[in-house]
Amino acid sequence: MKYRTLGRTGWSVSEVSFGAWAIGSAWGTVNDENSLAALHRALDMGVNLFDSADVYGNGRSERLLARLRKERSEPFYVLTKAGRRLDPHVASGYNRANLTAFVERSLRNLATEAIDLLQLHCPPTEVYYMPEVFGILDDLGAQGKLRHYGVSVEKVEEALKAIEYPGVQSVQIIFNMFRQRPADLFFERAQHRQVGILARLPLSSGMLTGKMRADTPFESSDHRAFNRHGESFDRGETFSGVDYQVGLEAVEELRAILPAGMSMAQFAMRWILMFPAVTCVIPGGKNPAQVEENTHTADLPELSGEVMQKVAEIYTRQIRPLVHHYW
Repeated sequence: MKYRTLGRTGWSVSEVSFGAWAIGSAWGTVNDENSLAALHRALDMGVNLFDSADVYGNGRSERLLARLRKERSEPFYVLTKAGRRLDPHVASGYNRANLTAFVERSLRNLATEAIDLLQLHCPPTEVYYMPEVFGILDDLGAQGKLRHYGVSVEKVEEALKAIEYPGVQSVQIIFNMFRQRPADLFFERAQHRQVGILARLPLSSGMLTGKMRADTPFESSDHRAFNRHGESFDRGETFSGVDYQVGLEAVEELRAILPAGMSMAQFAMRWILMFPAVTCVIPGGKNPAQVEENTHTADLPELSGEVMQKVAEIYTRQIRPLVHHYW
């Protein structure tokens, strides 16, 4: 495993970290023992950052990470999120009473006195123009309930606005072979301000594993079945907002340039790690085998300039018109 520095925290975090959405909910059937085995294997492989949220399984993901802390002695960082418990999910809900309640609930779920890093969970765009919200996060930090804070965003514009707040240590954003716009301007600005970048959805909801077909079935509890058109949350969170059939066609073009010795999933994540501004990728993993494949990515050689150019060409021709100016 290789490590990169996260923002101005001083933390050295694993290039391949662990996204804990899949072990919480919305990715089909979840088995806690398999999930815990995956978490243990991640630690074995050198992973030291785990990204969760209070709504992943209504706290299930956070509670599994609390179990991991009890069962292992080595230190690791747990990031969680707040805001998506609001119903309706509106900017006015990001107030002191609600944010404090969300933080205290997560502290109980995580069985800890302080959250390593709390992220606002894809709030409405308006929230980024409400400095009082970030003042509340500063206060929660001063109270010892947060060590650091950051944001998880849907849009590049939100990321650019968020990093204007001096307390923001990290931005979590969708960045993958099918969502390349963050690299245009945001990465440069984030590096200048020493803000960490967590690349979520690195495999585009599994599309970039190369294992899906036109007739691949998904359980009714899987967002890849129920949110393809944004029925439950932003459609960009499902297959990166790319039409399923178009995505399959683009994957076959990518398969044709797959470097020797890599799986499609590893190729997709190694591409992300070619960008120095990225602190880490946060793929999910529901079992130890998936975790092992993911984490081996950090040890793979760099991609050639020719391969990087071909990925850019496929994106420009197949994917860019569908996503580039939406997020």
